[in-house]
Amino acid sequence: METYIVKVNGEEFEVEIEKKGGSSAPSAAPAETSPETKRSGKKAGGEPVICGTAGSVYKIIVREGEHVMSGDTMIVLEAMKMEIPVVAPKEGTVAAILVSEGETTASGQTVAYVE
Repeated sequence: METYIVKVNGEEFEVEIEKKGGSSAPSAAPAETSPETKRSGKKAGGEPVICGTAGSVYKIIVREGEHVMSGDTMIVLEAMKMEIPVVAPKEGTVAAILVSEGETTASGQTVAYVE
């Protein structure tokens, strides 16, 4: 397990990452099927929208194809009875939403893409 400091929208989070298969060298091989491919049948592009904490998807505010501004709330997570906004990293169009309401997320998980 390795510990990293990740900065999301100017806020720092400490995350632990466990390497799959116990290998000490990072793998460049892609996952079997990425979540965006499973949902839409195609690979999403653009800038990833990453949640800063583990939680449950309480509400999805935007739809695919919708225009967002940098800092707009896209998804609201619920964690420890608190609502936590997941915001757009840049201005653009929502290319893909990779989660559904009620789904559990992990810290550092990509939940959407903005092009």
